[in-house]
Amino acid sequence: MSNPAHQQWSLPASALSHQVDSKLFPFQATDELEHFESVLGQVRAVEALEFGVAMPRSGYNAFVMGESGTGRFSYVRRYLSKVAKEKPTPSDWLYVNNFEESREPHAIELPAGKGGEFCRDISNLIDSILAAFPTVFETPSWQQKKNQIDRVFTKRYDKVLDKIEKLALEKGIALYRDSSNIAFTPMFEGKALDEAEFAQRPEVEREQFHADVAVLEEILNTELSSLPLWKRESSNELRKLNEETISLALEPNLTPLAAKYAEFPSVLAYLQAMQANLLKTVVEQLVDEDLSDSLRRKLMEEQYSPNVLVGHAKNGGAPVVFESHPTYENMFGRIEYASDQGTLYTSYRQIRSGALHTANGGYLILEAEKLLSEPFVWEALKRALHSRQLKMESPLIELTRVATVTLTPQDIPLQVKVIVIGSRELYYALQELDPDFQDMFRVLVDFEEDVAFSAQRVMDFAQLIHTRTSEEGMAPLTAAAVKRLTEHSMRLAEHQHRLSANLSELFQVVSEADFIRHKEQAEITQVEHIEQAIKAKQARTGRVSQQIMEDILAGIILIDTEGAAVGKCNGLTVLQAGDSSFGMPARISASVYPGANGIVDIEREVTLGQPIHSKGVMILTGYLGGKYAQQYPLAISASIALEQSYGYVDGDSASLGEVCALISALANAPLQQCFAVTGSINQFGEVQAVGGVNEKIEGFFKLCQKRGLTGEQAVIIPKANVNNLVLSAEVVSAVEQGTFSIYVVETVAQALALLSGEEVGTLDAQGSYAPDTINGRVVARLKAIAEMAADKEE
Repeated sequence: MSNPAHQQWSLPASALSHQVDSKLFPFQATDELEHFESVLGQVRAVEALEFGVAMPRSGYNAFVMGESGTGRFSYVRRYLSKVAKEKPTPSDWLYVNNFEESREPHAIELPAGKGGEFCRDISNLIDSILAAFPTVFETPSWQQKKNQIDRVFTKRYDKVLDKIEKLALEKGIALYRDSSNIAFTPMFEGKALDEAEFAQRPEVEREQFHADVAVLEEILNTELSSLPLWKRESSNELRKLNEETISLALEPNLTPLAAKYAEFPSVLAYLQAMQANLLKTVVEQLVDEDLSDSLRRKLMEEQYSPNVLVGHAKNGGAPVVFESHPTYENMFGRIEYASDQGTLYTSYRQIRSGALHTANGGYLILEAEKLLSEPFVWEALKRALHSRQLKMESPLIELTRVATVTLTPQDIPLQVKVIVIGSRELYYALQELDPDFQDMFRVLVDFEEDVAFSAQRVMDFAQLIHTRTSEEGMAPLTAAAVKRLTEHSMRLAEHQHRLSANLSELFQVVSEADFIRHKEQAEITQVEHIEQAIKAKQARTGRVSQQIMEDILAGIILIDTEGAAVGKCNGLTVLQAGDSSFGMPARISASVYPGANGIVDIEREVTLGQPIHSKGVMILTGYLGGKYAQQYPLAISASIALEQSYGYVDGDSASLGEVCALISALANAPLQQCFAVTGSINQFGEVQAVGGVNEKIEGFFKLCQKRGLTGEQAVIIPKANVNNLVLSAEVVSAVEQGTFSIYVVETVAQALALLSGEEVGTLDAQGSYAPDTINGRVVARLKAIAEMAADKEE
């Protein structure tokens, strides 16, 4: 590769990587640094999040967009926790019994910390009630009043019976009464007759007796017609007495409670309803001698103890809730059921809160992928945010059509900021498919995949490493280790002037390096530990790449790294296997023959070529037509293939190699096989940047290294990719020593010149190429094919 004409396109070793200046790390170890509480370089995202959190109007919920591992979740949670401490603590919410309609429990709002206090007050009230009853019905005062009511009723009743008894005696009839019956018996000579004696009396006497009894019964019925009224009056008097007694017994306990919660109308309304209901409950339940004390207490708690749905510590700030499993019930709460002899039943005390209840008045963090995968949740969340009401429903029960009595709890006002974290694909899909999304999530917090390199950013990165290692109990890192991590971050970003925002992968390296340090019983993580951790991961995930390399070396996969051939060149590909990606060369071949089929992309014909690859071949066709078919038609048949490729092929990075192979076949110009080439082209023959350039170069370099570096082997890449070069030390060293080269090109002609070692040719004043150039031979070949086609037509 000593051709002077080629030196202008050759890259020096200094351009192959960004050697970070050690002066940017003015410390011995990271434990000397301060903690870093922000997020690395995400200025736009930080400002957007701050705006969304501070904006008080509805609809300004945030969608945090970016790739996993960029620190988006940890920063959002950390920032919200910091902001939430300065916010007022939201109210406690309780559900209480609705004594008029138990299926519609009432909600009570109390200041933070008051909910639990109110529950304790009610619990103490229940204790007092249980201690007071039924003993209040055993006092002499109550017994006297009850006896007086009974005497009034008995006196009325006895007065009627005395009157009837007097009339009966006048007719010689005796009146007998017990607790439940009244009977008339005939008398003779002052003595009551039994049935046998009565049967022996004359018939006239017997008939007279029956007639007299009929009259007496009619009078009795008339006199006792007011008996139900007397009983009702007696019952009312007794009920009134009980209510007065109960009220007097409850007043010492309820009055202080009413005074304590005088500023909360909903609590006062509940206490009044509770007092009214207790008048009935005490008589029906607490006076029942068959009930045990524990059962009495359970019955009281089920009717009167509030159900604290959400409680907060006083002065605890706004809540920050992350719901990792956003099912409908986990989000909106649920109503639990108990079974009694096969029948399901529930009550207000079996209402359970969801994440929205807990986060009400604060912030709720959700993961978009999980949120959208759960049935009913997304639509219900939008309804809640739009209405600002937290309604508890049971859609799953409705779907099962189980005939179960359920509850309709009173709605709770909702004021919450929802922060949804998801990928770019999901964000754009929601924008396109859901018309409500933009109105509900007006703030986009966009986390970039990489950030600009600067001295300040390097220090921020070092402080961030210190923060994470301190939090997780790992040893500090030396400045050299941080420098190596910074260079590795550039490699992940595939840019010499940017750092990767994928902090998760970087911290994984730190964690594995700390493990290696611990095994070696070192006190601090050195640069050698970082190197070992990086290489260990490559080794763990390198089985597939190693197998392919062995197949190439064994001649199973045909790749030449020396000699020259017509219509063949080495392309460069990036293969993905799990979380590992690696570069490998692949032979590109082209054949040309007379015909009118045009250029056939074999990959596309067998449906292995994906759309972007097929687009690259079509652009290639456009370039050839514009370049060579000005005087003669491009009346050829040609085929292009990526040899020994058995999977799907996508991307247009092979189009530069494909056009070079095709021109080689047309001009019968051999291409040097010691080169590998990557790059896409446009219809004007300009070479454009491609992805994965580092892996591609290193893949071909490893093959050449295995076969022996000759100094002629080289890789041709687009000039636009120079800033993306962050190559391994082995490649940089080989280039520095002159045993391997990397060339950059801007046009197809430059690539052809390198690959063929011949003059490509330019148009002269007459618009023709010199016949001894590659372009001249291509035009001559097209002319010959066109004349051949014309002769056949004649």
